[in-house]
Amino acid sequence: MVRIRYIAAAILAVNALAAVPSAAQCTGTDTCSTTSTASLTIGALLNLDMSSTTTTLTPPTIADLAAGFVADAGPTFIVQANQDWTLAVKAAASNGTNWTYAGTKGGVKAIGDLTWSATVGGAFVAMTGANVTVATAAASTASTAAAIFFRTTYAPSIAVASNRPGVYTLPLVFTLSAP
Repeated sequence: MVRIRYIAAAILAVNALAAVPSAAQCTGTDTCSTTSTASLTIGALLNLDMSSTTTTLTPPTIADLAAGFVADAGPTFIVQANQDWTLAVKAAASNGTNWTYAGTKGGVKAIGDLTWSATVGGAFVAMTGANVTVATAAASTASTAAAIFFRTTYAPSIAVASNRPGVYTLPLVFTLSAP
């Protein structure tokens, strides 16, 4: 009895499959052709190459304190994208207010003491914890170069906490996006 039920169920399944029309059918005597469409979706393709993951900034001299800043070249970038893109920079979230200080003299340096520009002689902007656009461009068949330049600002007095001896570090996040 159980075997008859399995056979009946198998016959029903075969009949149900035979009743479903196939997506493409072809009948003929000499030739038979059907058409199929290939479909492909390509998303945003982005590549960001950075010349260096560290930038060693020039330590100030007493004359630099009087001038108010020391200029340094930052990393350079090569961007490849198949659509319009934006390169942004910000201080890492872990350092929303101050540089990380290592030393024994109580140094405190605000993240805004690091200023940046996309050109060496351009207007310099204080670093923040929010993304700020460094460069934008349209899609290109070739690579596009971008650069960032830094000016570390200093108070004119040797005695202020932001000029105390020690090691100051500020992780920066560079984000390439294709809006």
